[in-house]
Amino acid sequence: MGVVLRDDEAAFRKMGDHDLIDSYLVYRARDTLCSVSSADTEDYRQLLSAMNPEELGANEVAMLVTNLKALAGAVAYIDNVLHDELLSAISNMSLWNYKPDVMDALLEFIESLATSSGKYVDYCLKMLTCQFFPPLSLPLPKILARKDGVLSRVHSSLKYIADLVPLSPVRLVPIVLNGKPQYCFNTISTLSLVIYVENMFKLESGVLGEVVRIPMFAGVVDLLLELDVNIGWEDIENETSERIFEMELEDGDESRDDDSELPRKLSQKILGGNSFAEKLDSLMVLTFEHLESCQVADRLIKIFDTLLELFKKTILTTYKPKFAQFVIFYACSLDPKNCGVTFALMLEHTFFFSTDGPVLRMKAVAYLASYLSRAKFLSVFVIAGTLERLVDWCVKYVKMQDNVINPKAHRLFYSGCQAIMYVLCFRMRSMMDDPQLKPWLVRLPLESILNNKLSPLKVCLSSIVLEFLRQAKAARLFMTSEKFIFDDYLESELSREFGGTERLDMFFPFDPCLLEKSDSYIRPNFIFWSMVQPTYDDEDSSDEDVGEAFASDDDGGMDYGIMQSLEEQHFDFAEVGSALNKMSITPKDSLHSRFGGAINQPMRMPSRIRPSTSPESL
Repeated sequence: MGVVLRDDEAAFRKMGDHDLIDSYLVYRARDTLCSVSSADTEDYRQLLSAMNPEELGANEVAMLVTNLKALAGAVAYIDNVLHDELLSAISNMSLWNYKPDVMDALLEFIESLATSSGKYVDYCLKMLTCQFFPPLSLPLPKILARKDGVLSRVHSSLKYIADLVPLSPVRLVPIVLNGKPQYCFNTISTLSLVIYVENMFKLESGVLGEVVRIPMFAGVVDLLLELDVNIGWEDIENETSERIFEMELEDGDESRDDDSELPRKLSQKILGGNSFAEKLDSLMVLTFEHLESCQVADRLIKIFDTLLELFKKTILTTYKPKFAQFVIFYACSLDPKNCGVTFALMLEHTFFFSTDGPVLRMKAVAYLASYLSRAKFLSVFVIAGTLERLVDWCVKYVKMQDNVINPKAHRLFYSGCQAIMYVLCFRMRSMMDDPQLKPWLVRLPLESILNNKLSPLKVCLSSIVLEFLRQAKAARLFMTSEKFIFDDYLESELSREFGGTERLDMFFPFDPCLLEKSDSYIRPNFIFWSMVQPTYDDEDSSDEDVGEAFASDDDGGMDYGIMQSLEEQHFDFAEVGSALNKMSITPKDSLHSRFGGAINQPMRMPSRIRPSTSPESL
């Protein structure tokens, strides 16, 4: 068919009637397709040969364009059984390998075939989405030069088909999600993955409707998690035990001059050369940039609702994610008053009211504590409101118990106490320096939840307990007559027991991000430990004398002078609540509808979390 078409076309061109030429070419294409059923396949074999030329010179390109245009007009005569070789040959064609005239002819054929019969829609959608991946053999300069031309044409064709076949977006979703590389992530280039995700985001923000938007974002999050879990914890844990904490404390003023230096050094040492980390880092940056574009387009809150649901269903339930959770952290930083507060409330609500078991609830409160500690963009009043509700829950829990230390039975309580102490390690100084929050913090009933038969100070992670006690003593906020001597600075046997097999006692999900490019986006909105000003001076006290110093204070260590002065001033704690309401950015009705009014309900008991490594979080 191919050769015959070229000869006849030349004769017709001399006549100057291009419409007649096109009609004749379509007629010859129909005749060639129909001849297969009668076993007369000579022209058909010529056509197949023309579709896969050994060399692609000017004549071969012209023949390819002519044949594709002719077939586009004869798609009604294509049979998926009789012409399977032809369909297979066309499906193996990559737009990346051709110039615009061939690309346009191929897309014209795909569009015509897709809209001619429903049975070819999936075939055509797969052909189009295969273009999301450039050929492995194509050099990088050619990929970069051709990318915009190829992908703009692909998305234009997808829209054309969607306009004529309304159900095609529904069928497109599984094709895109199942079309990700099935081969090992180690063998696919970072650029190929980036281009794939770029196209998913283009679909998410495009004109194909909600049926495509939500699954595309979900697919990206799943891909991030898939790469994340392939980064072994041993790659990180071998280097980030108590050394991180010690390095940040011992570096003194130098570490405070460049709070990002430590994560950068660790990133190069731990993850350098890790192909999974490299790919994840690039995709995280691409996701951050997409979130920024959503903010510019006034779509961030809408996208955040989707992201929040994905977090609850995937990231929160994933065992030991390392970096994927920073996607929602960054989204919150773009809109602290809406997204930032909503995320904190969701975690809080999960800890208080979830019925999915203790591990999920412990994970939620670990995320909450890490988020409140590290998010530079959060209002201190938002953090104070959350702490108040956590303390209130713990107070009510203690009142319901007559038991003594039992790390497994009371793991929810211990996780709540550890969360409170962890946040205060980061935020105590700023709260004590605030004239409105200082009296509120002094009146917070910390003693009732930390000094009782359940002995959370003996069970929670000892590195957190010691740091909290040092700061609380210096601030005259909370003191105890009991001396604590820990055999292991990082952890105790009791903390390992309450943390369970997942070591949720050591789960700090928003520890510094060790992905170098991603860290550059997170860092401006992140609180490193080296940036924290504790309530004590380094010379004031040491870990060894924390207990002894407390034992020497009068009245159990509580500063009753401060308490009395507050009473004399008739301090009204309701003013703080009013301030919290004013600081909240999320509409009250929105919060009520989102959480069903549960925020104001009596506290119930919570449950569940997961392990991280870093005492640096302290």
